[in-house]
Amino acid sequence: MNESSFSSSLALDAPITASRPQRREIASGSMARPGVDLRIDLPAAAQVPPVHLAALGLHKVYNKGSLSVPVLAGVDLEVRQGELLAIVGQSGCGKSTLLHLLGTLDAPTSGEVRFHDRRIDNLPAAYRDRLRNEEFGMIFQFYHLLPELTTLENVLMPLMIQASAFAYWRRRSQYVARAKELLDRVGLAHRIKHRPRELSGGEMQRAAIARALISQPQVLLADEPTGNLDQQTGQEILRILRTLNREQGLSIIMVTHDNAIAAAADRVVQLTAGQVVGVAD
Repeated sequence: MNESSFSSSLALDAPITASRPQRREIASGSMARPGVDLRIDLPAAAQVPPVHLAALGLHKVYNKGSLSVPVLAGVDLEVRQGELLAIVGQSGCGKSTLLHLLGTLDAPTSGEVRFHDRRIDNLPAAYRDRLRNEEFGMIFQFYHLLPELTTLENVLMPLMIQASAFAYWRRRSQYVARAKELLDRVGLAHRIKHRPRELSGGEMQRAAIARALISQPQVLLADEPTGNLDQQTGQEILRILRTLNREQGLSIIMVTHDNAIAAAADRVVQLTAGQVVGVAD
């Protein structure tokens, strides 16, 4: 199916992402496409299905010349709405690969990724980009802040990408207020004009958290979010994530090699040699 025919069928079928009035106020009109609507009207909160994001039989094999390197070997995983889920395992077991597949940054060799019970891993690139921009927030171990931008501008970047130039400038004061609110929440209100080189590692990670939340995502994917931080700063980052999880019902999937960090999660998934070998509540 080409992208044109896919768009037509998507408009007629049940769309993928959730409709939230507060998010539409931020992004209203910025991503509209004629004949395409990626939103759905979810049932009342008490009736919302418990599974937000699911992996079904995920396999991932990387090919390097004539060499095939299997990384995931049939992973089944369900992420419940509003939980903090930790994925643990030794280096090289496939933790980050699994997170990238869940966030559609990479495609599985076989298997499916489903969001609100709709398959998303095989969507056209433009639709996967929109999911990551609007519904999935992402935090990486190495921050990936743009060095030429201030902290405030880095946090605003997802909205700059999401909106047309006209829509962005028309709503800029609203966007800036939202970004400042998030930066204040993560303790960076006094750093909004600083560039990344002027921030500590913990401050850069806080800025990355604010950037990941600016579009009000439903799911936050965090890849070793405390891996480059000292223990005290790492605990503070974890406290921020847990507070967001509890107060906003944000679903968080966190990859970590630190069992002490994982102990703060609602559930812990143990990954070994590309397979789930244990789940602890």
